[in-house]
Amino acid sequence: MRGDGDGWVLSDSGAHFWGRHGAAGLLLRAPWPDGRTVVLLQHRAPWSHQGGTWGLPGGARDSHETPEEAAVREAHEEAGLTAAAVTVRTTVVTSEVPGAGGPAWTYTTVIADAAAPLDTTPNRESSELRWVATDEVTALPLHPGFAASWERLSALVAEIPLLTGQD
Repeated sequence: MRGDGDGWVLSDSGAHFWGRHGAAGLLLRAPWPDGRTVVLLQHRAPWSHQGGTWGLPGGARDSHETPEEAAVREAHEEAGLTAAAVTVRTTVVTSEVPGAGGPAWTYTTVIADAAAPLDTTPNRESSELRWVATDEVTALPLHPGFAASWERLSALVAEIPLLTGQD
């Protein structure tokens, strides 16, 4: 079922961005048994926009959704995660395309925690889903938008204590 957010936004420069009402992705963290923090990454299907790169489960926001709702819905669709299994911690606008009178498009990263790495079920938009240690993220071929925001995001997540389920 398609939402009302599915569609492209064209910027003044002619660049196109997915999500008529913006887009959101879920940066889900969990503790790994060896003590490191891992994040869930999606290897985008080859046919998708920027296919073959790694990024966050996410996608277009519908008009009635908050960024948090959109990111959790997309993570359910693309990775089989349930809202009950994640705890949203904060959001950050990681990309903004200017428009007349305000942003024409935004991408919001929703940072959330899980008590442990969750089992995932990829949909057709994912070649693979993988839990990756935060210090190993940049070793992967990243989606350009995610790559541009990773340094800022990794610094932010380092400041937020990870909820482990024992909190």
